[in-house]
Amino acid sequence: MISRLNLYDANGNKINMESIGLFGLKLNIPSPSYTTLTEKLDNGRTIVLDKQLNPRQLVAEFITKANDYKDSLKLRDELFELLGHGSEMYIGEVNVPGKWWRVELEDWDPERINRRVSKIELPLFCTSGLAESINLNKKKYSSTSFNFKNGGNQLIDMTKQAETEITFMGSSTDLTITNKTTGDVFKYNGNTTDLEIIKLKGVHAFKGSSSIFGQTNKRLLSFAVGNNEFTVSGASGEFELTISTRFYFL
Repeated sequence: MISRLNLYDANGNKINMESIGLFGLKLNIPSPSYTTLTEKLDNGRTIVLDKQLNPRQLVAEFITKANDYKDSLKLRDELFELLGHGSEMYIGEVNVPGKWWRVELEDWDPERINRRVSKIELPLFCTSGLAESINLNKKKYSSTSFNFKNGGNQLIDMTKQAETEITFMGSSTDLTITNKTTGDVFKYNGNTTDLEIIKLKGVHAFKGSSSIFGQTNKRLLSFAVGNNEFTVSGASGEFELTISTRFYFL
């Protein structure tokens, strides 16, 4: 039997499920749901302020195959050791390569079908409600205008996607990075020398290891779906700007 699912540990390392007789059948993914934030106006009208994607409860179906009853008990204990650590893990479908879900495992019990085969349904909680690209996508630029393509189908928001990182290395005064597609502008009210690095990661801004958030305009950059047109001003001489992010999918 060939597994239809891939499991990865908290560090993104693929787990060799077949070596212990574990085979993925399917991943049940519910449709997205939202919490709507509203405000009631003085005239009685209600307006929608925002819609927030809710976490999603996935269910992964597996079967285990053992040689005999004694072996099935040994396999059960191996599964508890493998899956019962309480850490985040990742799961993806073999037929949907390049994407996975960051999940946490909730309580589960194997259901023995016979002395050799057990069925397992793993309830998995995805806090973000989104699938991610397995690989971090990294692009480097050295010109004052460039395009970056968000290959997912969701906005990349640095307030939510903490892995997204932008670095600038080079000499600058009042460095300004503008995403003309979204209208977002980041500005650092200071200077950098040739080898100094400014790093924007999540909601943080650093020069070297020191926070410079208080010396910025306190704005964060986001990436629309598809092409994003960027400009860089304030750089003097050669520089390197790097964008590193995952892509996100509903």
